[in-house]
Order: sequence, then C-alpha cells, then structure tokens
Amino acid sequence: MLKPLHLSRTELATYVARQLTIFYPDGLDTDAPTVLAAHMDAALARLGRCINEVRWWALNEFDHLHSTQYTLFLYYLANTIWKATGNRTLCTKLFGLNKALNGIDLFYEIEMPEVMFIGHSVGIVFAKATYGNYLVVYQNSTVGKNHGVAPVLGEGVVMYPNTAIIGRCQVGDGTVLAQGVSLINADTPGHCTVFGATGGRGGVLCKPTRHDALADIFRR
Repeated sequence: MLKPLHLSRTELATYVARQLTIFYPDGLDTDAPTVLAAHMDAALARLGRCINEVRWWALNEFDHLHSTQYTLFLYYLANTIWKATGNRTLCTKLFGLNKALNGIDLFYEIEMPEVMFIGHSVGIVFAKATYGNYLVVYQNSTVGKNHGVAPVLGEGVVMYPNTAIIGRCQVGDGTVLAQGVSLINADTPGHCTVFGATGGRGGVLCKPTRHDALADIFRR
C-alpha cells in the first residue's frame, strides 16, 4: 500500500484543505476536509499504481514535496472525488490548485490512464481526449481539440518537450514525438518516432524507433 513519506493520510487531507483555503478564501466547501479524507485512500491507491511503475521512484512511497508526484496526486484526488460525488466546486478548486502550483492544465473530468509519467509539468495542457496507458509527457506540450474533435492516443505514447497532438489524430501505440513536433489532424502507424519534415515541405515524417524510451522510465 502506498505510504505518504512525511504526513499521515489524515494530515495529508488537512494539508490539501489548508492549501485550498489559502488559494480560495471564499468560505465555500466548509466540508472539504471531510470529503478529502473520505476519498484519500482511493486516490492514493490510484497514485500508487502509477508511482510503482516508474523506475526512478521508490516503491510504495509518495512524497508530497516531489512536484511531479504531487501533480499526479492532485489530479487523481480531484478525479476520484468527481466520479464519486460530483462535487464540482471542490474539484474545480483542486484543478486550480494544481494549475497554480505546478503549471499544468489537467481538468478533473478527463479520464487519464492508470499509468503515466510527467517529466516536468509546466506548460502542459490536456484536452478531453482518449489516452492509452504508459503515457509520457514533458513540459510545454499540448493535447488539444480542433473544431471539437479530440485525438486518440494509443498505449506508450511519448511527447517530448514543446510537442502537440491536435484534432483528428489516431496516434498508434509506441509513437514518440520528437522535440518541437506538432501532429495536427494526422495519424501515426505506431512504434515510430515522428520528426518535423525538412526542406520546407511542412508536415511530419515517421521513422522506426531505435530506442525504447518507455523501458527507461517504466518497470513494466
């Protein structure tokens, strides 16, 4: 079972509630500490599944001072509470807290995968798209809609810094977006690395992936 390193589960719920009060001193959701505590175990169980898959993180340990782990925690907490209670006010505050602390736009209604890794959270934007397991996303990357159409990402998609997947995209399993590449209304066959086309032609170029980046990150 996942164990918070510095705080008990009750203390962790109180800690989050105090952060919300500081950022949103509006007097709403006075029952927030109780609601947070009631759903803490479920949220930590989901976070633990994710943490235990990442090679660089100690098994069954959650450090609330680790910004990436805390980013994931706030999402799983908000999403867990939303699905269980529909408490939009509290979940919106948790979403805003995550954005303020970690610079990420990850709405609580979005269904993210069970296992994912965020390299650096600053500047990341997630739309209500379809996400496969073992997703890896680095800073300043965007998954977005185009004319209301959202992408579908397969399993093991890696988005290096400053990349984007926008609109009607079917992104195959094991697709890696090289730094700075934008995939807009385009598909990938999977198990490939996507580069920007050279020679002023625009578009993208898919080549076979030579290195398994997922093996560097995940224990699977």
